[in-house]
Amino acid sequence: MKRPVRDLEQSSRGIGRRALLLGSAQLGVAGALGLRMRSMQVEQADQFRLLAEENRINIRLLPPARGLVFDRNGIPLAENEQNYRVVMVREDAGDVDEVLARLQDIVSLDPENIERAREDMRKLSSFVPVIIADRLLWEDVAKININAPALPGVSAEVGLSRRYPYGADVGHVVGYVGPVSDYDLSRIDDQDPLLQIPKFQIGKTGVENKLEHTLRGSAGTKRIEVNALGRVMRELDRQEGVAGKDIQLGLDERLQSYAQARMDGESSGAVVIDLETGDLRAIASAPSFDPNLFVRGISVKDWTDLNENKYRPLAAKAVQGAYPPGSTFKMVTGLAALEAGAISPEETVYCKGYTVVAGTRFHCWKRAGHGNINFHDSLKHSCDCYYYEVAQRVGIDKIAEMARLLGIGVKHDLPLSAISTGLAPDKQWKSEVRGEDWRIGDTVNASIGQGYVLASPLQLAIMTARIATGKMVTPRLVKSVDGVEEPSGIGEALGINENMLRRCRASMNAVINEKRGTGARAKIITAGFEMAGKTGTSQVRRITAEERARGVISNEDLPWERRDHALFVCFAPVDNPKFAVAVVVEHGGGGSTAASPIARDIMLQALYDGPPPLEAYPSADRARIEEQQARIAQRIMQIKPAQDRV
Repeated sequence: MKRPVRDLEQSSRGIGRRALLLGSAQLGVAGALGLRMRSMQVEQADQFRLLAEENRINIRLLPPARGLVFDRNGIPLAENEQNYRVVMVREDAGDVDEVLARLQDIVSLDPENIERAREDMRKLSSFVPVIIADRLLWEDVAKININAPALPGVSAEVGLSRRYPYGADVGHVVGYVGPVSDYDLSRIDDQDPLLQIPKFQIGKTGVENKLEHTLRGSAGTKRIEVNALGRVMRELDRQEGVAGKDIQLGLDERLQSYAQARMDGESSGAVVIDLETGDLRAIASAPSFDPNLFVRGISVKDWTDLNENKYRPLAAKAVQGAYPPGSTFKMVTGLAALEAGAISPEETVYCKGYTVVAGTRFHCWKRAGHGNINFHDSLKHSCDCYYYEVAQRVGIDKIAEMARLLGIGVKHDLPLSAISTGLAPDKQWKSEVRGEDWRIGDTVNASIGQGYVLASPLQLAIMTARIATGKMVTPRLVKSVDGVEEPSGIGEALGINENMLRRCRASMNAVINEKRGTGARAKIITAGFEMAGKTGTSQVRRITAEERARGVISNEDLPWERRDHALFVCFAPVDNPKFAVAVVVEHGGGGSTAASPIARDIMLQALYDGPPPLEAYPSADRARIEEQQARIAQRIMQIKPAQDRV
């Protein structure tokens, strides 16, 4: 049966439409592909060419120049020097062992450094450059460049390395840098890609560590073209990083060097504070260490020598040391009692050589006693029994409150390592820390800076500065950052009765400048430069009743470790204070014999801004002082050229 003509016509029209739609779709796809190809080949050609080139282009980080550290007079304390080194990129080297063997045939390399480099290459990504050796001579660099075709993945570079021109004089303050380690990465939350560069140097101690982010700067980048063998063909472009900021300290390098030289042979710490700005003019700890040893990688021998030295040269005693302050604490106890009205300045206490408290005998240093004694004479003669009595009247909480107001038992915010908080104990502290009740005997011991009381030379200098000025002196180590001045360290008034402060200063003046004062050895003769101060001696051993009955063994007859600590604090000039100084000599014996002469000499150096005239000293001391000054000057002159050659 034949289909109708109309049905055939409709079927033909359907097939034609489908063919047309299919053809249109095919043309659309072809057109889209054509447009895409045109876009890729013409409009995006540069972009895809760059992607292709990145198969032979490496991007490397450029470490920034580390910020410099200067003293207050612009003397560089930490600087950068050029350093030639050879690096290897593992993915470009191919057979690492073979290339290293060739490199060793060309230049002399330390086997220990080679093994360390191999370890770094195993741990790090294959594209990260690893330092094989640094501090190379120019002749070695030339040899490497000449033999470049035989050393794929190896290149010689010029970098910067840290240098400390004044070495041990500033070791504890400025600190040192060293290669970033796994330990460093584990304890700091820092995503800076610079830290992934092998042997990238970061601050380890002191200012270098505490101001690391300020000094470090930020990385730059460079794009280099390499051939099929990994050889660097050319540098395509470079974007320099941002150098770290320069730091200026309030430290006076000349005074710092003098203090270090003056304490030579001692285990001690000294701090000098400028009373007009709060600047720390000197923070000296003896003995010290040369920070340059750590930058280069300290040897086992040097490390052993530093660690086994009984005088602990790695310890920054001026800020880390915590010592019983001894009689230098008597100003704290006295001011607490005067402020609270527990005793008047003229009221006397009878000293018979000892005081009995709760059945225990507490002795005065003067066995026969001082008799009736008031506040002024109690400081001048350093009578212990006076403070035993007034401490019981005022109580430990008021004493601790005064101690903290004067800077003891407070951690001061400075960019230095391991700053000691010291301890101004009170009833709450003993209950919380020791789980015991406070006893009256604890108060008696604390009244003369013994028992639980602890202070660093820094805290003692701050205490003295606040007494001298009546103001909240805050120590300032950083004077400026990139030329921008930091806030002054001189604050508002302490809030202590000014009349009581004047009496305290007058008593400290009497310690040195009146007859039979305990600090007479530290006298300054020059009119207008007179110094006020306080001696201190703190026991490190218990003297038994049996030993006291036989006669107390003198420090000279004891092993060094069992001798008393010697302390001295002072400010000058008396009528217009400019500097405060604190000195602690570990196991030095007496404060008047060991610590006060050092403090007086450092103070004179600060007041005269250099070596003082012999006329500033008592006539009986001048021959000894002249010899001492010549010896110190010779030592400084011998050390400086050696440091400049580092």
